[in-house]
Amino acid sequence: MSRADVVVTGLGATTPLGGDVASTWDAMLAGRSGVGPLTQEWAGQLPVRIAAQLAVEPSERIDRVKLRRLDRSEAIALIAAGEAWADAGLADSGLDPERLAVSIGSGIGGATTLLAQDDILEASGPRRVSPHTVPMLMPNGPAAWVGLELQARAGVHSVASACATGAEAIALGLDMIRAGRADVVVAGGTEAVIHPLPIAGFASMRAMSTRNDDPERASRPWDKGRDGFVLGEGSGVIVLERADHAVARGARIYARLAGAGLTSDGYDIVQPHPEGLGAIRAIAKAIADAGVDKSDIVHVNAHATSTPVGDVAEIAALHAALGDHPVLSATKSMTGHLLGAAGALESIASILAIRDSVVPPTINLDDPDDKLDMDVAAHKARPMDVPAVINNSFGFGGHNVALVFTRG
Repeated sequence: MSRADVVVTGLGATTPLGGDVASTWDAMLAGRSGVGPLTQEWAGQLPVRIAAQLAVEPSERIDRVKLRRLDRSEAIALIAAGEAWADAGLADSGLDPERLAVSIGSGIGGATTLLAQDDILEASGPRRVSPHTVPMLMPNGPAAWVGLELQARAGVHSVASACATGAEAIALGLDMIRAGRADVVVAGGTEAVIHPLPIAGFASMRAMSTRNDDPERASRPWDKGRDGFVLGEGSGVIVLERADHAVARGARIYARLAGAGLTSDGYDIVQPHPEGLGAIRAIAKAIADAGVDKSDIVHVNAHATSTPVGDVAEIAALHAALGDHPVLSATKSMTGHLLGAAGALESIASILAIRDSVVPPTINLDDPDDKLDMDVAAHKARPMDVPAVINNSFGFGGHNVALVFTRG
């Protein structure tokens, strides 16, 4: 595998904070929460009645006929990828489709389609089931639709590694360019499973916050009062490009994706290793891969989901891998947890932190955990020079991914 530099030339997103990257980033820097009450009739029976729903519905961006053929996770992946593609200025670049690949994953996939079509099957029989059911529910659907839209022919890949999915999909894109398989990879994650069954399942695990009367303050990473994550939905996509290819066409470069580290815990299906050993190794591998020193990492966009166990395990891992000098942010305090899209959206936040020399805030950190002994940009965004960032993503099953972004 070559050591070709890989840069980021396009960003796209649709999230609980905004329908595009600019509105999402503005809301993050302002410390706004995207969490609100679930007003759907089905939510009344649930122990958790809050979520971070999309700020802009897909129907405002995709026509009704096409939308009927798409699962919600597929629709929002198309929206985010479309923005990233346009942002990168690749539409009229003459890029050979055989040098273009897609790497977009989802942690759960088309679950809402599966459940909705099963309801139709039970109520009305098999003839009423949509002929689009299988392409809508298959986990590779979002990547496949984006690949079709862009006519990508260097490979379309769909990673599924729970809450580490978006970051791992980006890491795969890095590997593909370094291996010479593609010059450009459209990479990221998508998730849209705000539905009674996933919510009931997470709630039964006691993984979710039950602050139903105070939704905007429910996601509170590292706070003593945290009681679980808040489910969110959305998609984040970035365009990765071989650096010399980007320079040759005069592309704007946001940042360099300098390295990635991937490990697995081998410990438990849902609990992280209590000492964060897998996370420590992932961070160390990412730093080594990037060719930087740990002292160069001045900011970490932490995985920090607002769970009692996970938040402090990550702090232990950061201490061991980096020391106590980086400034931390937990943007899930504002977006909720986008599951398979989280690592991709948080990569975008990391990239923009470099571009704008500002660290986004962690809101709702009113009473810090006694084990939180690192610097956090609490409540307000913090202006500072950000030459290098680590974005952490961890997932059920013991997946650990760390990405290093540096100034391009």
